[in-house]
Amino acid sequence: MTTDDTRDADDTRFAALPGRPGKVVAVHLSYASRADQRGRRPAAPSYFFKPSSSVAASGGTIERPAGTELLAFEGEIALVIGQTARRVTLADAWDHVAWVTAANDFGLYDLRANDKGSNVRSKGGDGFTPIGVTLLDARELDPGALRLRTWVNGVLVQDDTTGDLIFPLAQFVADLSQHFTLEPGDVILTGTPAGSSVVAPGDVVEVEVDAPTTEGAPSSGRLTTTVVQGEAAYDPGVGSLPAVDDTQRAEAWGSREAAGLPTTETSPALSPELREKLGRAPVAGLSGQLRKLGLDNVTIDGVRPMHPEAKLVGIAKTLRFVPGREDLFRTHGGGYNAQKRAFDSVRAGEVIVIEARGEAGSGTLGDILAIRAQAAGAAGIVTDGGVRDYDTVAAMGFPVYALGAHPAVLGRRHVPWDVDVTIGCGGTTVQPGDIIVGDGDGVIVIPPDLVEQVVDATLAQEEEDAWIAQQVAAGHPVDGLFPMNAEWRARYEERER
Repeated sequence: MTTDDTRDADDTRFAALPGRPGKVVAVHLSYASRADQRGRRPAAPSYFFKPSSSVAASGGTIERPAGTELLAFEGEIALVIGQTARRVTLADAWDHVAWVTAANDFGLYDLRANDKGSNVRSKGGDGFTPIGVTLLDARELDPGALRLRTWVNGVLVQDDTTGDLIFPLAQFVADLSQHFTLEPGDVILTGTPAGSSVVAPGDVVEVEVDAPTTEGAPSSGRLTTTVVQGEAAYDPGVGSLPAVDDTQRAEAWGSREAAGLPTTETSPALSPELREKLGRAPVAGLSGQLRKLGLDNVTIDGVRPMHPEAKLVGIAKTLRFVPGREDLFRTHGGGYNAQKRAFDSVRAGEVIVIEARGEAGSGTLGDILAIRAQAAGAAGIVTDGGVRDYDTVAAMGFPVYALGAHPAVLGRRHVPWDVDVTIGCGGTTVQPGDIIVGDGDGVIVIPPDLVEQVVDATLAQEEEDAWIAQQVAAGHPVDGLFPMNAEWRARYEERER
C-alpha cells in the first residue's frame, strides 16, 4: 500500500486557487439566454457537486474519452468563498465571497443518461473543471456588472454579462448557506450562458471574466484548455457505457440545427396552413387517401382517445420501451431514463408516441409526465400501453390515446430504452417526424413527404361526400350516386362550375 504525500499547496491543479477547495458546487440553469435556449426557466436555483479532483489549471488538457462524441464546454464565473457562510442573508452574502475568476464546467453528455441532475460521471472527470488564471478581489467588483466570454480556436462563442442572470450571484451564496456551511476556499460555479457547444480533440477553449465598467477593467486573463483524445475504454462489467441520442446531441451542441439534426420548427411539413387543413380532415378520410396510395398499414390500432371530440395533430416524437427485465431495469429504469428524457425534450406541436408492444399491464405515463408534456406545448400523447392516474390525466383535457387505465408503475412490464428512434406502436411503424392525426375514429400516421397530397385529396373528397349526402337526404338512392357514376359526376362537376 502506498500513500500520496504531495501537499495540496504544491499541486499544480490548484495553482489559481488559495488551495484545494473542500467543495465545488455548480448551478444548473442561471442565465436567461441559456434557459430560453433550453425552453425552461427555473423558479429557483438548483445545484450539483463536482469533485475537487476535477479542478485543473490554465494551460492544461482535457481528455475526450474513447468511444464518446459529446464533450461540451461551459464558460462560467467562479466564486471563491473567503469567509465561512452559514445561513447568511442575501444582503450580506457577497461579503463572504473573496475572489472571482473564470472557470470551464466541461461535461460529457454521453454519460448523462443514468445520472443527469447529479452529473457525477458526466461532469466529474479529471480535468473537467479548469479554474483561473487570476483571482479578482470581489470587494472591488460590482457582481451585477461582470462579463463572461468564451472562445473556441480564437472564435468568440459566448459573450454575456451578469445582468442577464435569472438569479444574482449573491443569491447562490445565501441559498446554499441555508443547507450547509460554505467554507473558505469552496468554489461556486455560477452557470453558463447560451453558446455552450461541443468540442473535439485539437480544439482550444479559452474563458475570461472581466469587469469592463470598473476602473482599470480588471480581468481574470484567459483560462486556456486544449482537448485531447483519450485512449482508455470504459469497462461494461462495472458500470453503464456511454450512450447518446438526438436529444443529448441537441443539448450538447446547443440546438438541433447546430447538431446537424432535422428540425420540426423549420420543416414545411406542418405550416399553420397545413395544420389547419389537417384539423379539418377526418382520420377516416385520410386513411382512404393513403390506401389509394398503397399505404394500408398506417393506423395505430387499439388505442382509444380520452377525449374523442378533441382533434390530435402533430409531429411524432418517439419513445421506446422494451419488455421488463429486472437487470435491465436496474441499469436503464432509474435516473434520467429514456422516458424522462422524452417528456423533458418534447417541443411545441410534437406528439409523444410510445412503443409499449400493446402491453396494458402497467402504466406508460402518469399525471406528472402528462402535465410536463402539456406545459411544453406538446400536441398530445399516443401509447399502445396503459395510463396511470387515468382520471387525473383525463381531467387535463389533453389529447391522450391509450389502451386504457392501469395502476402499476412502469417497471412491472417495461424498461424505458430509447427516444427519437423508429418504433412500432399499435401495429404500425412510426418514425420521428411522421405526421400524427387522431380523432374519435383513431390515430393515423402520415409520411411527411405525402402529407400535402393526402390532406388536399381528403378535403376534396370530403366536399364531394358532403354533396352526395345532400342528394341522399333529398331522397335519391345511393345506387350510382355513391360512388358517383358518369351521370352524377357530370352533375357534380356542373355544380362546381
